[in-house]
Amino acid sequence: MDQIIFLGTAGARVTVAKQLRASGGIWITLDDTQILVDPGPGSLVKCVKSRPKLDPTKLDGIILSHRHLDHSADINIMMEAMTDGGYNVRGTVFAPLNALEDDPVILRYIRGYVKDIQVLVEKGKYTLKNISIETPVKHLHAEDTFGINFIGKQHTISYVTDTNYFDLLPDYYKGDVLILNVARRDSSVVYHLCLDDAIKIIKQNKPKLTILTHFGMTMLKAKPWLLAEQISKDLGVRVVAANDGMRIDL
Repeated sequence: MDQIIFLGTAGARVTVAKQLRASGGIWITLDDTQILVDPGPGSLVKCVKSRPKLDPTKLDGIILSHRHLDHSADINIMMEAMTDGGYNVRGTVFAPLNALEDDPVILRYIRGYVKDIQVLVEKGKYTLKNISIETPVKHLHAEDTFGINFIGKQHTISYVTDTNYFDLLPDYYKGDVLILNVARRDSSVVYHLCLDDAIKIIKQNKPKLTILTHFGMTMLKAKPWLLAEQISKDLGVRVVAANDGMRIDL
């Protein structure tokens, strides 16, 4: 079953540090391929506590959009869990180069636990089991950061991670399912999308389903589920706000 599971919907440092929302990342199952995206703080705990439980040893890979802690804090423990503590060398990890070399967030001793580590680059194209993965453009963020298109036989999932908005951004993410990290209600902070930015992308691309996530304080205070409902009405497309533990069957 093709499925998206949100192990956390927190974005920005305060929301994560106070755990006002969980921050475990996103588990995607597409064409019998299982991949964990951006395993932030608490990812392993959320997997174990999910009902039904998510088994990390079933993962085919883990991907980091960038090395900030709200996206990467649990990368090492999830690599260890995926490989039965390193006793079963398997799986692929995808990450930008500076997550590996420049003040690395992926510890060197644990890299040998996985079968392969692939470096994300702009216009990158990769294969993981039954799906294709593309990183079409480098984002405007404080670190080397890449959004991701997951391409299966029936579904394409586009994940727009942290970035400033720029005019061509919507052109790179045409998936029928669109996941948008929307940290801010307004545009008063750089390096992240605000709600108006998200509306521009949705209005241009009109995906079958848009899921808003990665909420900072201003979004939480504005009640993202109500904002998503209003966008759906205004644009005539399906938009939902993710919540912790949400499962979406495609």
